[in-house]
Amino acid sequence: MAEYDYDLFVIGAGSGGTRASRVAAAYGAKVAVAEEYRIGGTCVIRGCVPKKLLVYGAHFAEDLKDARRFGWNVPECDFDWAVLRDNVLADVDRLNGLYTQTLHNNGVETFIERATVTGPHEVTLASGKTISAKYILIASGAHPHVPDFPGSELGITSNEVFHLDTLPKRVLIAGGGYIANEFAGIFNEFGSHVTMVNRTDVILRGYDHSMRDRLLQISLMKGIDFRFHAEFNSIEQNADGSFKVSLTKHEPFDVDCVVFATGRVPNTKGLGLEEVGVQIDSKGAVQVDADNKSSVDSIYAVGDVTNRVQLTPVAIREGQAFADTIFGGKPHQVDYNCIPSAVFSHPPLAAVGMTESEARNKLGSVAVYTADFRAMKNVLADRNERALYKMVCDGMTGKVVGLHMIGPDAPEIMQAAAVAVKAGLTKDAFDQTVALHPTMSEELVLMK
Repeated sequence: MAEYDYDLFVIGAGSGGTRASRVAAAYGAKVAVAEEYRIGGTCVIRGCVPKKLLVYGAHFAEDLKDARRFGWNVPECDFDWAVLRDNVLADVDRLNGLYTQTLHNNGVETFIERATVTGPHEVTLASGKTISAKYILIASGAHPHVPDFPGSELGITSNEVFHLDTLPKRVLIAGGGYIANEFAGIFNEFGSHVTMVNRTDVILRGYDHSMRDRLLQISLMKGIDFRFHAEFNSIEQNADGSFKVSLTKHEPFDVDCVVFATGRVPNTKGLGLEEVGVQIDSKGAVQVDADNKSSVDSIYAVGDVTNRVQLTPVAIREGQAFADTIFGGKPHQVDYNCIPSAVFSHPPLAAVGMTESEARNKLGSVAVYTADFRAMKNVLADRNERALYKMVCDGMTGKVVGLHMIGPDAPEIMQAAAVAVKAGLTKDAFDQTVALHPTMSEELVLMK
């Protein structure tokens, strides 16, 4: 008889857990997954996928207006939030079914219930069933952080945005990161009055200062309000159902919805990890080595629960590397250098490599090239919104060490450009490439 019930038991069926499960099973391992919510995880169910669909929906607000400048007799159009919401949720159901089917097709057994770790080789399901496994993989993801102050329970997070009954007329979004800026753009385009509240005066910390400043400028121009250097004192519900928000250093004001986008916390609480010897850091993340192994030899972790790089493609890479290394006989580690990222704000922003400040601190000698222009479509649409591209190069070798863009379709352009940066190409290699005209992406090879 087998020593364990399973070769691998995975807690969490998000992007990293699903990839690790199906790849391990394809190598011949006996695999089971426990998921307490829905197969697919945050990205598919209540994160990047449904959010991107809302972004697409929001873009029509400007596209319909711009169409008139291109000769289309577009009438005044009303927006029906319920139609978009229900269609997005229906697509989430479709994807949930596909992810579930993928696990089934690969012979992975699924348990739709919570699982906790009760030993180095043991998990216990919410139903009380105890299961043994040679390896346990923690892929439980993360959840939105909600600050603690009087009335904070009256707010919602990105999880609940997709289920709003009606579109709020006045929205407060707390935070300055990518989730906050994305939902600010979405609600603003849908016609809500948006106020962003941030503890500092910096949005999108970690991105290049030129891109941050440009997004702030455009957001202000679009009518988004900002309250900087603000901490929450309290939220109180008014008689009409709206909320009175009290902040430090600012006058109180009323809104119809408060959305917290103040970071994400690894899902380790109550999993029993510390009880079996798994080391958890001060932020609640599982501490792992380069091979995703925790302080307990039989327990591994991938994805947001490790709080390394909270991006879906990174979780997928980590799940793949884990399965290849442990079950496939092809050991390798994830390379975290030059990971491209995007913010699906209005307009979107994308980046790969070092910011200008990081490059100056690390390299000393730096050459910076920029393109500041108005896209052709915006010119004819009479939309005064400029795109900005920045290339950061090693001043000694000409190697491109960072590329940053804000403007229409910036993330779509960045994916291909990131290959060049990852490959270590030089500014000269870009210069020698013939421009593809007329496109926005040609600015990449024309920067001065």
